[in-house]
Amino acid sequence: MEPHACLAVPHGEDLTVYAATQIVDAAHASIAATLRLTGERIHIVTPYVGGGFGSKLRIHAEAILAVFAARALRQPVKVALTRQQIFHLVGLRPTSSQRVRLGAGPDGRLVALGHEVTMHTNRHIEYGEPTATSTRSLYAAPHRFTRTRLVPLDLPQGEDVRAPGDAPGLLAVESAMDELADAVGMDPVELRIRNEPERDPERGVPFSDRQLVDCLREGARRFGWERRPDKPATLRDGPWLVGYGVSAAIRGHFQGAATARVRLDADGTAVVQSDMTDIGTGTYTILSQVAAEALGLPVERVRVELGRSELPVSVGSGGSWGAGNSSTAVYRACESLREKLLITATGDARSSLHGLDPAGAVFSDGSVHIGGRSDALSEIIARTQPEGVEAEGSTVWMMEEPNYAAYSIHTYGAHFVEVGVDAYTAEIRLRRMLGVFSAGRVLNAKTARSQLIGGMIWGVGAALEEEGVVDTRTGAFVTRDLANYLVPVHADIPEIDAVVLDGFDDKANVLGAKGLGELGICGAGAAVANAVFNATGIRVRDFPITLDKLLPELPPADI
Repeated sequence: MEPHACLAVPHGEDLTVYAATQIVDAAHASIAATLRLTGERIHIVTPYVGGGFGSKLRIHAEAILAVFAARALRQPVKVALTRQQIFHLVGLRPTSSQRVRLGAGPDGRLVALGHEVTMHTNRHIEYGEPTATSTRSLYAAPHRFTRTRLVPLDLPQGEDVRAPGDAPGLLAVESAMDELADAVGMDPVELRIRNEPERDPERGVPFSDRQLVDCLREGARRFGWERRPDKPATLRDGPWLVGYGVSAAIRGHFQGAATARVRLDADGTAVVQSDMTDIGTGTYTILSQVAAEALGLPVERVRVELGRSELPVSVGSGGSWGAGNSSTAVYRACESLREKLLITATGDARSSLHGLDPAGAVFSDGSVHIGGRSDALSEIIARTQPEGVEAEGSTVWMMEEPNYAAYSIHTYGAHFVEVGVDAYTAEIRLRRMLGVFSAGRVLNAKTARSQLIGGMIWGVGAALEEEGVVDTRTGAFVTRDLANYLVPVHADIPEIDAVVLDGFDDKANVLGAKGLGELGICGAGAAVANAVFNATGIRVRDFPITLDKLLPELPPADI
């Protein structure tokens, strides 16, 4: 991931800031407020961001230092954090201790569910992850209780990290569900299906589109779940103890206020404009596709301009809301543009569409077709508006959208994992991993699969490797670079796949699409932990699962 860096360039009283930020409008407001300047004086430029994962939602020290120095020195100043500095100066996922209680009858049906979270917060800047929130809508249980407590500690402030709250919360809850399945002697997939709710158990409203059971069943079929040993520590492959694990995934879908502008020039080229960012997730690609489809243009005739504060304001990239919000805004801009073009063409005596009913119009191949007649978009514009024609589209905050009050709108998934645990050394090796997901309509299959696989790998890291160790004498992180803070590398991920079920959630937005960038990490770590239990019979509740937590209880290594 690209380090946090900023280049500030003064132009008289103005300042152009090339920042690594996921939300342009937030960066613009933060820097303007800090410098006590009007927004017109600050120009944010960030056409490409080299990864963010939550750490670039906010402005940090490097940007503020760069803009202060540039203003004082009257010359460009660049500040880039070293990897070691990032561990201390950029927020982190809060440390949490979670207590999960599940009560069920012999048939495995939940009668009570409790999830309590105790979480660290900085003494000066309070932040709490919604770690117990996703639990509320996951399983049916008549008696339910969730609670979060914050404990001030002298540690860096907590901030959003990929799937904030959902990822660590599901790591605990889905591990507990595996324990329950073992206690009642039930298959873990069947236990989850048996506790599938008909309505949102917390809010009492219907689900907009819920295919969690389909994800579990399809994943089990593809993975060969029937080969999972019922009794832990009974399947061996030479010196390796082999185990299978499963977990469910859920994450809320959110909508924010976003605006996009689409302009058609006289040459028939469409220009899409938004301050939306691309953090490697493919924003340029999907917005090009949405505009091309809506206007009936080849995708190569669409140009997308992003990441500048002068452009229409979006909610940026983060929270898995970027694609759904920006794409919907672009689609609505194209709808408005189509209406303008149809009014112009059918009212223009020089057009072959003059006087025709626009209700049956079709936009395709760069032209407008009504009945047996057609007129090229470029010709319509050249005749009537040679400077080009444009329109804007927008979305509103979800609190103002009736569907978000009337329905429970989430994305879902199921993770399946096979691990090998060395019977002599307790070394854990991922052998296979499959995720099956439901997130409404997929805007681009390639970028969606890439996002999901990336999240799944994050889940492997959380379960097996990642740990921030603090020196209690100084308060400094001991693990402060990629040599000491371990993350999965290619050799750790031998076979992994992500499958997305067909879907269309018309309650989420007009495109039927929901965010999935963070869904892949939700529950992924728990599937790994559950596979380790199935391989060894050892239940680890303190993550990451390291050798010292397995070795003392490892089954005899006779093979």
